[in-house]
Amino acid sequence: MKIDLESAYGKAFKEILARVQQALQGARPERSPIRMYIAGGAAMHLLTGERVSEDIDATFSTKVIFDEDLSVSYRDPDGRARVLFLDRNYNDSLGLLHEDAYADSRKLDVPGIDKRLVEVRVLSPVDLAVTKLSRFGEVDRQDIEKLARMGLVDSASLRRRAQQALGGYVGRLESVRTSLDAACRLVDAVSPRKRNKKGR
Repeated sequence: MKIDLESAYGKAFKEILARVQQALQGARPERSPIRMYIAGGAAMHLLTGERVSEDIDATFSTKVIFDEDLSVSYRDPDGRARVLFLDRNYNDSLGLLHEDAYADSRKLDVPGIDKRLVEVRVLSPVDLAVTKLSRFGEVDRQDIEKLARMGLVDSASLRRRAQQALGGYVGRLESVRTSLDAACRLVDAVSPRKRNKKGR
C-alpha cells in the first residue's frame, strides 16, 4: 500500500475510519469483525499514492446504519480546503465487479483501528481495474493506465477477470467488452514488461 497515513489526506482518512469504528461499537460479537471494502478513487490512492479522492466508496460485510454524515475537513499541501467523506450512496451492484473481489481484497492495517471490530480491506489492483470498465470515462482510463505503469495490472489478468465477472451480469455487456478491449490495449502500451521487451 502506498498511502502515507501521516499526510493531510492520510489523517483525514484515519479520522473517517475512527468515526466508522465508533459507529459500529455496538455490533454483536458474532458479526465481528465487520469488513469494510474500499473501492473507487480512495482505493486508487491507497494502492498507488496518487489521485486523491474526495469520497470513500465502501461496502460492508453486514448492513450498517450511520446516523450522521461521515466527513472530515482538511487542507492539502498547497493549503487548499478539502473535504473527505464516506459516500453513503455508493452501490456496488451498478458496475462490473468480480464475485470474488471482496474475498481477494487486501487487508489494510490502520493505527487506532481495532481489527477485531473493523477489518479494513482494499480491492486488489485487477479488481479495481475491472470496476473501471462499466463507465470507462477519462478518469477510469487514467486509473487503469497508472495501475499498468506501476506494474500492478497486466492485460491477460484484466481480460480474464473481467470476462469472468461478465458471466454474472445482464445489461449492455457489449459496450463493456468494447471497453475491455480498449483497456487491454492501453495496458499493453504502458506496461513496464512490454516496454522492457521493446527496449532489448
